Amino acid sequence: MRIHKVHQLYKERLARSTKPFNARGANVNRCEFCQVHQDYCICEYQPEATSQAAFLLIMFDTEVLKPSNTGKLIADLIPETHAYLWSRTEPNADMLALLQDDSYQPFVIFPEEQIENKALVTNDIVVEEGKTPLFILLDGSWREAGRMYRKSTYLHQLPVLSFNRDHLSSYIMRKASKDHQLSTVEVASLVLGLFGEKENARHLECWFELFREHYLYSKRPVKGAERGMGLKRLIDFRTELKVNNEI
Repeated sequence: MRIHKVHQLYKERLARSTKPFNARGANVNRCEFCQVHQDYCICEYQPEATSQAAFLLIMFDTEVLKPSNTGKLIADLIPETHAYLWSRTEPNADMLALLQDDSYQPFVIFPEEQIENKALVTNDIVVEEGKTPLFILLDGSWREAGRMYRKSTYLHQLPVLSFNRDHLSSYIMRKASKDHQLSTVEVASLVLGLFGEKENARHLECWFELFREHYLYSKRPVKGAERGMGLKRLIDFRTELKVNNEI
């Protein structure tokens, strides 16, 4: 399987721990990569895709250690996904250099209502010729993400991509969600769709669905349980994608 930046960050953060990180389900025998129960590991189905986009995950301190974290699913699909731990006082030098790299065009993905300077907010992705869009996701709880943005002055002059209610309502209707607080991977799927990479957006949705399904098995493993609709939909999508690419 392909080892990516979130896997590496997970190992680095784990090595720094002075005591075990006891998240819910800490006693489950998990795969070290996909973080679901070993009996329901999804690593053999890891996606292969190409993308004209890059993502930057700025992760709250313990977020990368949580088995339920969905940021890793973005890195599973999108080859150029960077990941760094957030620090209020000592932001990573490599991360700051990435944000200042002229070959990228950064967009912070964040709710408009929490942005004071509305002039920074856009609902469209317009990329200068020759540049790669760098979509920045603050990966943590909604409260943590708000704090991360407020305390990170290096983000305050960057364009903010915010989804209007039409985008959210359409997505939520398809996902049968009860509120507008989407997970990190769901937001990334929305971003890819808006950017025009519809196939990657759908692929990421299917990958998330498989992870979510097998993660539930991790919480309550059932001996001999058959894999369900998540795997079927992923396989059906990849079959459809292969056929379309051969036409």
